Amino acid sequence: IVLDAERRGLIEPGGLIVEGTAGNTGIGLAMVASAFGMRTVIVIPETQSEEKKQALRLMGAELVEVPAVPYRNPNNYVRLSGRLAEQLARTEPNGALWANQFDNVANRQAHFDTTAPEIFRQTDGKVDGFICAVGSGGTLAGVGLWLKDMKPAAKIGLADPHGAALYSWYTEGELKSEGSSITEGIGQGRITANLEGAPVDFACRISDEEALRVVFDLAEHEGMVLGGSSGINIAGAMAMAREMGPGHTIVTILCDYGNRYASKLYNPKFLRSKNLPVPGWMARESTIAPPFEAV
Repeated sequence: IVLDAERRGLIEPGGLIVEGTAGNTGIGLAMVASAFGMRTVIVIPETQSEEKKQALRLMGAELVEVPAVPYRNPNNYVRLSGRLAEQLARTEPNGALWANQFDNVANRQAHFDTTAPEIFRQTDGKVDGFICAVGSGGTLAGVGLWLKDMKPAAKIGLADPHGAALYSWYTEGELKSEGSSITEGIGQGRITANLEGAPVDFACRISDEEALRVVFDLAEHEGMVLGGSSGINIAGAMAMAREMGPGHTIVTILCDYGNRYASKLYNPKFLRSKNLPVPGWMARESTIAPPFEAV
């Protein structure tokens, strides 16, 4: 997104990147901005985890926290970030870029140019299915379009959390949401420009319980501490595997670190407040008595 904007003369070193994000894209933008001698202003829903907010601040981003309201509200964090970028562009001598991850198709193109070919190389071309959740839609559409060009028989799947509307769109042709989810940054209620034309063959809805079961199992048995989006993706890959049957290679993306959700996904008190299961290893208290000596 940033390289594309530089090539088009929309921003230069010393300029400002503005984005509305639930956190992880903002962290990436802040890292790139620092490397390119730019600054970042991140408009973020105030409900997002404190760990992500702290990471953004540590990377030099300036945060504008706003109430979490639906996209149809003009003060939704994404729509507000666009107006803020326009406002700041009038005074920034080196340009102010609205990254616009949801509808800037440079996002999708990056996955078409890099992520998908990497998947194809790493599987020696034997990838039979790809599935992931949707935030902006860039990963799903970019990877899906490239894989369909290279291997038309490959299946492209959507893993949708409860509270999102895309599962019903791809199965019934209607944008309709049911339930809610504690996951952050994924689950879309509209067809973004990045998502338009995504070749989705398979869609499944994943509950928080299913996603957390995967996340906690990987933490306990594999030492992989992941976030909720990764849990949705892996549970989705498992659903696709059951649908396709044995002997197929299915790829997904592990896209978030669990340490960004320590106060939520890995917090027994938070989980209980949402009526979600708490694994035994997480609730276990230490019984070790340190051998202090009298001094």
